Amino acid sequence: MAANTTLAMDQKQAASHAAAGNEETDYVDQESPEGPSTTRWEEWAYYLYYNGDSGVGPNAYSATLFQNYLTQAGFTADDGTIMLDFGGVKPVSSVILIINGISFAIMTLFFTTIGSCADYGNWNKWILIAATVVCWASQFGWMGVQSSAQYQAAIALYLIGYISYGITLVFYASIFPRLARNTPKTKEARAKLDAGEISTESYEETEMLERNRLSNISTAHSNWGFVITLALNLSILLPLADNPLVDQYTLLLTNFYWIALGLPWFFLQEKRPGPSFPKGEHWFLLGWKQIYKAIKQYRRLPYTFIYLFAFFLLADGLNTTGFVITIVQNQQIEFSFLQSTYLGLSQAVTSTLSCYAFWYIQRWKVIPTKYMFAVTNVVTVFIPLWGMIGLWTDKIGFHNTWEFWLYNVLFGLGQAPYYAYAQTVMSELTPPGYEGMFFGLFGITNRASSLVGPNVCAAIIARNNNNWEAFIFLFVICLCAALTIWFFVDMEKGRAMAVAFSIEERGLTSEVRTVQATLGKSEAEVMS
Repeated sequence: MAANTTLAMDQKQAASHAAAGNEETDYVDQESPEGPSTTRWEEWAYYLYYNGDSGVGPNAYSATLFQNYLTQAGFTADDGTIMLDFGGVKPVSSVILIINGISFAIMTLFFTTIGSCADYGNWNKWILIAATVVCWASQFGWMGVQSSAQYQAAIALYLIGYISYGITLVFYASIFPRLARNTPKTKEARAKLDAGEISTESYEETEMLERNRLSNISTAHSNWGFVITLALNLSILLPLADNPLVDQYTLLLTNFYWIALGLPWFFLQEKRPGPSFPKGEHWFLLGWKQIYKAIKQYRRLPYTFIYLFAFFLLADGLNTTGFVITIVQNQQIEFSFLQSTYLGLSQAVTSTLSCYAFWYIQRWKVIPTKYMFAVTNVVTVFIPLWGMIGLWTDKIGFHNTWEFWLYNVLFGLGQAPYYAYAQTVMSELTPPGYEGMFFGLFGITNRASSLVGPNVCAAIIARNNNNWEAFIFLFVICLCAALTIWFFVDMEKGRAMAVAFSIEERGLTSEVRTVQATLGKSEAEVMS
């Protein structure tokens, strides 16, 4: 086996690294060209950031305040539907979906323009810091919105908070593949592979499990944050229930929690800068050029792009289903932060348990990522199917309060790990060293897809003022996406082709993971 397994090495560095690997027994301390080993402090800071960035503020509470103010600002039509003049008179439900579509359009433009820059220098770090600070500021801004007369300010704050929150999620997620490649366990396995002591398959299994460990545990910490934040908020919601600003105070506490847990990451993150920014390139144009270049590689990375297409549909269905259910749920609980907190706690507790359960089962049986992801996709398809039933009966189908308890518990048990496995699948199909580019595409498919769903569902709902009609569209696209991933995404070949892509693009002349590279090249030739 050739020595330069690490993709950033040239031939001379690889030879010396292999020699060192044969002479030394302490594999963990060997340096990687990607940067220093992932420390325990760094790993915990990474988890704690996501613990604070759980979405309770910008995703849950802000959405409830936002919908409440829009509803109060509207008027009741003859059929009982709450209407609002927003570029023409529309149901409030449609207005909310349109505004969410606008937020995703802005996120798509951002990821398209800036996403690839994250592969260079320290851009990823500074983008994450900037987006985090903007999101924190938007949450503080809600203290100035206290009546429905300020509903336009509520729209602006919701957009700023939700967009910056979405940006933090994408650039946070793009970090973990590099962390996984630099854990002591992965470095030890890579050194053994260089020394010829283990097989390529054994090394890939180690790295796969490390990616899943980091992804699942970080997602579990996000849910721990969900639980702790909601529980802490009861200390405000219960004693101040009659205070007109209780919702704003609750949002304030949530924001302080994220600040306290998020700050350590910015100080404990190890320096692993990417290559220097290309000379003669402009940051505004580089992203578009890189995306064009990436899309042109679809024949060399067919499984990566099939997954991106399927994830486009899956994310559209999942995100929009969540929006529609949130709208119906808020109407059912009459915009109560307290009831929303109780429902959120049921989801948060089950989400935390399921993330650990999925990870322990996967580690115990060494189950491939794709199979674990498929289990979550079954639940993704089932939820809009349940809502669709509500078209023909008011007995079930999100017409009763108990169903929202059931939904939150089921979402926690079956869909919380979805987020971990979706990004882990992406990491396995991403060429090493190109995380910024491909996670930018991943973010675009996630956000751009939601340009489609909310607007289509807004039109469907506006036609007959019936929220439940949207579930038909959502069920179909979730089902199509799940089937596409199961039948048409080959993870082993996709990973091999991603590694081969990195080797060829970086101009390495020696063999790197020979078996994978050969498989990747031959498979690409067949696909072309």
